[in-house]
Amino acid sequence: MSTIADVAARAGVSKATASRALSGRGYVSDGTRQRVADAADELAYVAHSSATSLATGRTQTVGVIMPPVDRWYFSELLAGIQESLFALDYELALYGIREGSETRERLFDTVLPGRRFDGIIAVGIQPSAQELERLHRSERPLVSVGPYSEGSSAVSIDDVAAARIATEHLIELGHTDIAFVGGSTDPDDLSFGDAQRVEGYLEALAAAGLEAIARIADARPTMPGGYAAAVELLGDRRGRPTAIVGVCDEAAIGAMIAARRLGIAVPTELSIVGVDDHEHAEMFALTTIKQSPREQGHEAVRLLQQQIDQPDSPRERTVTASALVVRSSTAGRR
Repeated sequence: MSTIADVAARAGVSKATASRALSGRGYVSDGTRQRVADAADELAYVAHSSATSLATGRTQTVGVIMPPVDRWYFSELLAGIQESLFALDYELALYGIREGSETRERLFDTVLPGRRFDGIIAVGIQPSAQELERLHRSERPLVSVGPYSEGSSAVSIDDVAAARIATEHLIELGHTDIAFVGGSTDPDDLSFGDAQRVEGYLEALAAAGLEAIARIADARPTMPGGYAAAVELLGDRRGRPTAIVGVCDEAAIGAMIAARRLGIAVPTELSIVGVDDHEHAEMFALTTIKQSPREQGHEAVRLLQQQIDQPDSPRERTVTASALVVRSSTAGRR
């Protein structure tokens, strides 16, 4: 089996130059690159990741830290990250660990400092835990998805605007009693993005002079969580709202199922809006704010690759587009 040293000798270059030519990373003249490629073809050389690492000082591995991937958003985001990394011949080391757990603490205290990565993508990091700051101290290329800081590139949507637009849609339809499902009265229980969505909901109500009617139903951002919160919220006929904003589509769909089981017609008696454009949103005819987590994953890898290849390049924050998608879960107040 041929080695990179064999290829380098055949092409008349150093092993480092041969590695750069074959990996496409680092400057090599076009003539040299072609000579190395021809030598590799003649010798039927196949690059090995460990050999590439020795020659370039890189591991060809990216660490991805995120919450457990049992929610649609995180699984779609991970799919986008994996697609882009695979196209760049990078391997992915995934740490999908629940925030606030002992395992998570061990990850930051002992596991990550001992691992060699070319860069890290951190998803949904909680600012209160100062995890981004701890990652910065490792001095490795870093991109965050969601929360951001001045020292790292980031990809996010404008979560405040997303919830504000969803709430404004209901206000424009004439609703004046709008509840939010999926928030929490305890800030420590909210993720960064979900807390911003609560803020957007409250902003829209305040702008319309409706802040006095604000109601935030504590619920996990899942279908069962939205269902349980909505059952309690809608159980009292006299006090039930006429509209609901879900912190995400999963919570909104859970609320929709609860309404139907309680005999409340959607949208004639209750309008519901979500955020995400989940893969099931069309099936439930859910009005929502669209975002594309898979595209966010692609963008996160692009920003990380830029940092890896150009360490002195300026940090960027990309705010991906989102838009209101009106389906038949909302209607004018009668």
